[in-house]
Parts: sequence; structure tokens; C-alpha cells
Amino acid sequence: MPQIRALIPLLIAAGILIGGNGMQGTYIPLRGAYEGFSVTLIGIIGAGYSLGFAIGCIYITRLLRAIGHIRLFAALAAIAASASLSMALLIDPAFWFLMRFLTGICVAGLFATVESWINAKVTNQTRARTLSIYRFVDLFSVTAGQYLIPVAGIPGFAAFAVISMATTLSLVPISIADKSSPAPPGAVKFDVRTIWQVSPLAVVGVVVVGLTMAAFRYVGPLYASNVGFSVAEVASFMSAGIIGGVVLQYPLGHFSDRIDRRKILLVTTAGALIAGLYLAIGAGNSEWRNIAGVFIFGAFAMPLYSLCSAHANDFAKDGQHASIAAGLLFFWSVGATIGPFLASVMLQFFGPHALFWYTSVIQAAFIGYTVYRMSARAAIPAGERRSRFRALLRTSLYFSKLATPPAERDGGRKSGPSD
Repeated sequence: MPQIRALIPLLIAAGILIGGNGMQGTYIPLRGAYEGFSVTLIGIIGAGYSLGFAIGCIYITRLLRAIGHIRLFAALAAIAASASLSMALLIDPAFWFLMRFLTGICVAGLFATVESWINAKVTNQTRARTLSIYRFVDLFSVTAGQYLIPVAGIPGFAAFAVISMATTLSLVPISIADKSSPAPPGAVKFDVRTIWQVSPLAVVGVVVVGLTMAAFRYVGPLYASNVGFSVAEVASFMSAGIIGGVVLQYPLGHFSDRIDRRKILLVTTAGALIAGLYLAIGAGNSEWRNIAGVFIFGAFAMPLYSLCSAHANDFAKDGQHASIAAGLLFFWSVGATIGPFLASVMLQFFGPHALFWYTSVIQAAFIGYTVYRMSARAAIPAGERRSRFRALLRTSLYFSKLATPPAERDGGRKSGPSD
């Protein structure tokens, strides 16, 4: 896709940034446990990051309008790098909470800048596939970051230095190479009601992703440690979940560009639910059963945010992409603020496998809500249903390399709340 070539420097910058942030997400719980922090306290520190993330989302659109994409990215990356590095200077839970809170504000702005930049440069026909490539970069970078933790070690200064270096180096690609920066968004008020009206299902979906995947990211290392894994095995466990997320990102995005995205959301959530139940019931303390289970869990759970984002952006008007990116990240952060705390409490009182009982219950509820939304609103009018059937035929031809690009995906759909 020609649109991707113009976004390559941005994707490289995002990859470096996300790698450092992903390393930090796993390292902080392990370092906290090493320093003697309780499981619940570690969950509260993780919630501080998500709380900051929520606040950052509220102000990102006005900052983008006042400063512009590239300069805002540079400023936030510098602050985030400094906050991460300062955590090595003072090992104190209250200070760590504050620094993770500040980091969350900065990372919210960084991610919203990247995602609004991408969504402003693509069309509905390629949106989910482009976001899948972005998510592939995301997951690859986070996976690489996991294996830097055993190299740097849990105690000491080295891991914090690597995290800070990665955040700072993310400035380089867009500073010297990128020319695709979109115009700053217009004066768009941050209004959660507007985001809800664009797509209630997407909003609920990203909250579910926050509740479950933030819990996995922040409490997953403690789960693996509590079932007896070494530091290297914890890195392998977390990496397996992230690598699994790469496998289905593009195929699910590809199909969701051609059929009702809600059907893909149902299949994806059901797969994550089944894998979570296996981890809760059947994986036990076996390293390989846990790695296999979390690989499948990640394969289905990781693409959910991209699918929800694509679904909401299908109905975005010109100039709305930044506010939708910020709004979805805000709703995600609401779930992500609550999720690590709830999961850590359950893990502390009911044992490590309670983590995946927790994710399974939430995903089951989301399946029910998705079915409700599908019954409450028809997917497409009858005439467009025939066009969708032709798109399905083209999808079949795609796999034999005979397909042509699909026609306009959402032409003719009425405006308003849409699922």
C-alpha cells in the first residue's frame, strides 16, 4: 500500500518508543516485587500509569492543535524519558506512583499523536490493515523489549537506562526523516459523548481491552513469577502472549475490512475467552502449557483494540480522527486504571490463576454486549448487503492472489451511533 511508505519513519519511531515502554511495563512489577512491594501495591502503581494516561487523553487534541504532531511528540518523549530514569534514583512506592502517573500522561499523548497521524493518512478501505501493521510493529517491539530485561537484570540501574534511551531515540526518525505530518486538528472539544455516539460498541470494546490486557501486561509478570518461572521464563511467557498477537493481527484486519466488523469482534473475543479459561483451569504450573495457552490468548485478545479503533474510525468525519484516537485511548485508560488493581487483588487472595478467571468473565460479558448491539441495529441496508456479498467473493479470490481492491466499504451507511 503506497500510504504505508509515507508512514515508515513514524512507524520506526513508534516501534522504538513502544519497545521501551513495553519493557518498562514488565520490568516495574518485577522490580517492585524484588524491592518487597506487595502485589496489591504493584497493581496500584500500574493503575497510576493508566490514570495518567486517562488525563493525557483529555488534553491531547488541544495540544496537537497548539503545537503540532512532531513538536508535541518530541516534548512528551523527553518528559517520559526523564520520568522513567528518575525512578532509579528513588526506590519508593509513592514516588514510583507519581512517576508512572507522569509517564502515563506523556505516553497517552505520544500514542494519540501516532494513531491520529496514521488515521488521518489512510482510508476506510485500508484502515484496519494499516492499523494491523502498526499493531504488528507494536507487538514486535514489545516482544524485543521483554528479552532486554534478563540481560539488564532486575536490580541496579541498567534497565532504567535502557528504557530512557529507547524513549529518547524514538525522536530521531520523525525529527530527521518524516514529511507526512498531517495538519493539526481543528478546534475539537474533547467530549466523551461524541465518541460514544460514533460507536458505543467500540467504546465498550476498548474499555474491555483496558480491563483485561492492562491487567495482563502489569499483573502477568507476577502470575508467571508466582507459578514458579525464572526471570528469563517470565520474559518468555510475556513474549509468547505478545508474539501470539502478531499472528492474527493482519488476517483479522483484512477480513474486518470486508465484512461486518462486529462478527470479527465476536470471533476474536470468543477465542480469547477460551484461551483464558484454559490458562485458568488447564495450564497449571507447566511452562510449556502456559506458554502455549498465553500464545493463543494473545493471538485473539491483542487485535481487539485495533478492530474497535477501525470500527469507530469508519464513521469519523474529516478532522475527527485525533479526537476519536484520544477518546478511545481515554476509555481504554478507564478500564486500564481499574484492571491492574482488580486483577492484583484477585491474584493476592485467590492465587495466580485468578488472573485469567478475571479476564474470562469480562470477555464473556463483552460477547453478550456485542450480540445485543447486533440485534439492536441491522448491520447494513439490504442493497448494501449485496455489495458486501461481492466483497466476500473478492476475499476468497484474494487468497488465490486473484483479488482486486474492494469497493468503498461503508458507502451509503447512515450517520449516527453505529455498531
